[in-house]
Amino acid sequence: EGFFSMGKHFWSIRFWHISVRIYTFLIPFFLVIPGEHLRICPQEYTCCTSEMEDKLSQQSKLEFENLVEETSHFVRTTFVSRHKKFDEFFRELLENAERSLNDMFVRTYGMLYMQNSEVFQDLFTELKRYYTGGNVNLEEMLNDFWARLLERMFQLINPQYHFSEDYLECVSKYTDQLKPFGDVPRKLKVQVTRAFIAARTFVQGLTVGREVANRVSKVSPTPGCIRALMKMLYCPYCRGLPTVKPCNNYCLNVMKGCLANQADLDTEWNLFIDAMLLVAERLEGPFNIESVMDPIDVKISEAIMNMQENSMQVSAKVFQGCGQPKPAPALRSSRSIFDLFSLSLSLNQVTDIKEKLKLSKKFWSTLPYTICKDERVTAGASVEEDCWNGHTKARYLPEIMNDGLTNQINNPEVDVDITRPDTFIRQQIMALRVMTNKLKNAYNGNDVNFQDTSDETSGSGSGSGCTDDICPTEFDFITTEAPPVDSDRREVEASATQPGCSLHTLLVIFLTLVLQRRWR
Repeated sequence: EGFFSMGKHFWSIRFWHISVRIYTFLIPFFLVIPGEHLRICPQEYTCCTSEMEDKLSQQSKLEFENLVEETSHFVRTTFVSRHKKFDEFFRELLENAERSLNDMFVRTYGMLYMQNSEVFQDLFTELKRYYTGGNVNLEEMLNDFWARLLERMFQLINPQYHFSEDYLECVSKYTDQLKPFGDVPRKLKVQVTRAFIAARTFVQGLTVGREVANRVSKVSPTPGCIRALMKMLYCPYCRGLPTVKPCNNYCLNVMKGCLANQADLDTEWNLFIDAMLLVAERLEGPFNIESVMDPIDVKISEAIMNMQENSMQVSAKVFQGCGQPKPAPALRSSRSIFDLFSLSLSLNQVTDIKEKLKLSKKFWSTLPYTICKDERVTAGASVEEDCWNGHTKARYLPEIMNDGLTNQINNPEVDVDITRPDTFIRQQIMALRVMTNKLKNAYNGNDVNFQDTSDETSGSGSGSGCTDDICPTEFDFITTEAPPVDSDRREVEASATQPGCSLHTLLVIFLTLVLQRRWR
């Protein structure tokens, strides 16, 4: 008694234990009852009361929700884990490129670089801010970097002069005209903008895919769907046929009716996946981020060497345009040959993501087939006669409905209001459509404006932007019990008009209800 007094859930279990004892006592005298009281199952001789039918309906709803969540686990974890991996890869790439440049320039220029290192630090800070969704214009930022570098370099190659702020501003105006760094700034601008636009949009696409998959997999079945689920999953129990599983085609019509709105997501989802694959090709092509960031230290070094080699011509033209500067104490400058550095990172990450994305195409329209293929749910496609068709153990005759909401107007199993599309699903369709357009723009090299998500989406560290409850790790698996079926049970042969409800059938029903209460 003390154990059951610990909470209301235990009292509920005790109540059902008592009920089992009572029904066990009554079974020898009252195996079946007329089914006129049933509202969902066939109104023939039955083992179930109205209360049992209501409880089993709720159990059907719970099992359906778990089945959808379990079946969508792959597509959800694909976006979660690949977003995390790509984000880690990209951040490490930036950090290694910055570290490589700093190490090279410290060895080459020593104090001269260290005194001007903020110019290069600001470059990487702005690149990181752009990647995390910050409001950064890449072209303007790169132009500003080269202008600032020209100002600093001009002072270093002309240490005999003193330059005022106004004079240095005049110098920076000659950046495009004189091309003191050769063709490096133009080439680097094209490469960096294309690569960073593709990378940022790609990681944002992984974020949107993750959010849509998480949201859509949380289904809320309609009353008509719940009735159809109960009739398919548990009415065989009430009819005394606990080992007879639903026919495969019967299951498909039920699932297509219950998941009609999710199927409508499929067209936009497929377009979104195609756009993601296009941008992934950009990340692997000539503008891939690794080939841009890996030798960025060498490219900037090449630009500085061009400036040093053309220093006399550049200085003469600047003096001609901006005037002769005032003399100043001389400063020592240095010059060196540069070593090549390479990163150990690989774009295998992108190839892996592409393969996983391809597998997620047509996911929402094939979701009913995936669920009904589960041997825990149906008798299988090969079993056409010895299966539950919604009324008895026999072949399921109605045709299979097509996918989508409008095609469910004549669904024989689920009452679907095709005039009222699910607004929540329509919002996800719009989110995918907007993201697809951004991905197409990124593929064409056009910059895409994003809300600053540096604190919301990427954050620090891995930048997965997930909480533990909605972003399971790649190796976590959701396990869900289907309608309980005992492998040792013998099939109960019963007539179509008056099946016998065995003690075993009643116990299975009650155990199901007890477990349902306990899970709550």
